[in-house]
Amino acid sequence: MSDVMLHATHQDPGDFAVQIADSIESFIVATAEVAKGDEPDSAVPFLLLEVSQLLLTGGRLGAHEDIVPDERYEPDTGPEPDVDELRERFARLLDPVDVFSEVFDPYEPRKAPVAYRISDNLADIVTDLRHGLAHYRAGRTSEALWWWQFSYFSNWGPTASATLRALQSLVAHVRLDQPLEELDGLDTDELAEEALAEEAGRVMAEEIAAPLGIRPGL
Repeated sequence: MSDVMLHATHQDPGDFAVQIADSIESFIVATAEVAKGDEPDSAVPFLLLEVSQLLLTGGRLGAHEDIVPDERYEPDTGPEPDVDELRERFARLLDPVDVFSEVFDPYEPRKAPVAYRISDNLADIVTDLRHGLAHYRAGRTSEALWWWQFSYFSNWGPTASATLRALQSLVAHVRLDQPLEELDGLDTDELAEEALAEEAGRVMAEEIAAPLGIRPGL
């Protein structure tokens, strides 16, 4: 894609930047509507659809060549919009299936699952997307695309992928008539404490074993 297209004042609807921005804005608007809780029974399937479509947009950003912004330093976008209300609405709407477990990096060996909340994830995704949208609306198209691409790799892409797996699993459990008893007692704080305890034990064992000449596992 040429720089002329990316920086055109009047962009064609078929332009890559316009399509990305439209998709992102659509996701933000749609999730805000779901969070109102007017149709709680369809919230999870609708979120499944919206997050799936967002990840298609992310895939397009990921497959695109590296986007370089016009300016060396990122321009200030002003105060970030508060997403606490959105987060709290989703937490109430999705209770008691808000918490799920996820392995953040599937290529890191023997990584313990960590607990996340769908409500937290959705709020974090919207925060990243809004940041880029602020640049886009200010006419800084290349900055917006750079931010969306960078944050897709570093934050909202993995977060959306994990959220999609959780939502897909919920829909599958319902459609296949499989109960969710295994979620009873799953808590983000509890799993975090278990992971910290396990890590602390591993470090302590290594620190004690090395001076004593003891090999791990013996």
